[in-house]
Amino acid sequence: MIDYSEHFINHIETLKAFDVSAADGFGLFGSPISDEGIDIEMALKLLRQEVDHSGLNPASGGHLGYIPGGGIYYAALGDYLADVFNRYAGIYFASPGAVRLENSLIQWMSSLMGYPAGAVGNLTSGGSIANLMGIVCARDASQIKARDFEKAVIYLSKQVHHSVDKAIRIAGLKECIIRYVSLDDHYRMKADDLERMIVLDKTNRLIPFLVVASAGTTDTGAIDPLEEIGAIAKKQELWYHIDGAYGGFFMLTESGKLKLKGIEQSDTLVIDPHKSLFLPYGTGVLLARDRTQLNASHFYAANYMQDTLQATEEVSPADLSPELTKHFRGLRMWLPLKLLGLKPFRACLEEKLLLAKYFYEEVQQLGFETGPEPQLSVVTYRYVPKSGDADAFNKKLVEAVQQDGRVFISSTLLDGKFTLRAAIVSFRTHLQTIDLLLLVLKEKVALLENS
Repeated sequence: MIDYSEHFINHIETLKAFDVSAADGFGLFGSPISDEGIDIEMALKLLRQEVDHSGLNPASGGHLGYIPGGGIYYAALGDYLADVFNRYAGIYFASPGAVRLENSLIQWMSSLMGYPAGAVGNLTSGGSIANLMGIVCARDASQIKARDFEKAVIYLSKQVHHSVDKAIRIAGLKECIIRYVSLDDHYRMKADDLERMIVLDKTNRLIPFLVVASAGTTDTGAIDPLEEIGAIAKKQELWYHIDGAYGGFFMLTESGKLKLKGIEQSDTLVIDPHKSLFLPYGTGVLLARDRTQLNASHFYAANYMQDTLQATEEVSPADLSPELTKHFRGLRMWLPLKLLGLKPFRACLEEKLLLAKYFYEEVQQLGFETGPEPQLSVVTYRYVPKSGDADAFNKKLVEAVQQDGRVFISSTLLDGKFTLRAAIVSFRTHLQTIDLLLLVLKEKVALLENS
């Protein structure tokens, strides 16, 4: 097993970022679960043939399409130990050390984000569950009842992550009024328009209660004016939730601190270590300024759990989350941070910011149009051919790059236009990767224009 995993790591630089192959996992159905086991060589052969090479390779530095993380090897060692010892990190009584380890990580992240000392949080499976928890907390803290739904108002931007819309629906709030605040030419929420909307809704006897801002959107990497929105939310007495799943950990950088000023004003905040802290998938975080409100939304007790009730100031993760049984996620985060320290994480994030600026400038030299100058590490761009439909051309271009497989890029729609994205986040992405992307784009444009 170690040989198999180390072979992957040792050849990661030469593996494709996206592999279009005939192997799509269908062969697994030819080897069903049965009474008799198979040897480990056969199991690894099945993984190699059917799972580990086809499709997107999220561990590749050439993954520039969505918001990759990378998966630090030390995190895998943390997961290995967590699985071997199978500590239950949900309740303090069951494993005081495991709970305190996770709570120490929450304290560190709260401090990094500028939250007060009494803040709490929870390690989640990702930003989707974290957003759901924050919106449920906002609903309950604002005392929004079923009878209020048709008058209750939530304020978003069209650039907010779709997990927020999904969370609103799952939280039972789909009958609320959703206001999409207008955006500036950098795809950031206009704070003045937000306040005008709130004032007008109050005049009309509606119930504004929640505003959701983004600290780094997935589409463009845009950062809403967090400080201005925070001031409005406080003045108008709205719950302030920030989705910083992608952008939050850029607070480790000096420029990030300036760009994310105001993030500390939020009532709840989502950050994803499996994005800009480079950890494996399944590592998200919700932070909450007020322990009592997050606890009120998620705490439940059962008779069979009465032995676990102890007088302690240490908060149990199960009391702050929908989850009861949970993986000991903290170890996959704690071990890399302790073994490596923060310096390489900080340097890596600084590098991604510089690479985004570099790509933004260089891709224009190839004749591409670009979107706004990147605030973080996402660059939007498109090629306008001399003749023909630009949207169709860019669709063919992204498909050609993906078929090539050396790097992986993705696309989106901005202002109705088919637009390409470069999301520069993986810790394995370096200058030579971006130069390779530029080379591949140049090659594919030439082929398409001459076809």
